[in-house]
Amino acid sequence: MTMNEAHESTTRLPEHTPRLDWAKFAPEAFKAMIRLDTAARQGVDPALLNLVKIRASQINHCAFCLDMHSKDALAAGESADRIIQLGAWTESRHFYTAREIAAIELTEAVTAVTSGFVPDTVYAKAAEEFDETELAHLIAAIVTINAFNRIGVTTRMVPGHYTPSA
Repeated sequence: MTMNEAHESTTRLPEHTPRLDWAKFAPEAFKAMIRLDTAARQGVDPALLNLVKIRASQINHCAFCLDMHSKDALAAGESADRIIQLGAWTESRHFYTAREIAAIELTEAVTAVTSGFVPDTVYAKAAEEFDETELAHLIAAIVTINAFNRIGVTTRMVPGHYTPSA
């Protein structure tokens, strides 16, 4: 392999271009989404919320949100191991609590609702781990991140530039 070939094989591909600056052109809708996110997170443990946002973003292939929420989780003290294992949580349950598993299962069921519906067993597990107020806010948080994911993938938001606030 020549030096030029070695360089070409390690050169990163260019970033894609975003399709639309959604927040700029729909500022009131963006502000409403931020208000919904703020309301939904009330009473939900921030570490749990980060796991939910990361898992939904993985499922929805939203690279921008995955970048953002993984960085937020790391900045908040989450372990890299738990973030890395989240995509394979069924094989690595020992990284999580029963409460977190219930939230992750509910996140998957709500996110993939087009595959059917939220199974009673998944809902029952979540209802065992969370009181009704917590569960209501958790559901709202899951719905909110799914909405943000859909905006991110539709407008092709570019990952890699997010910096968590201090």
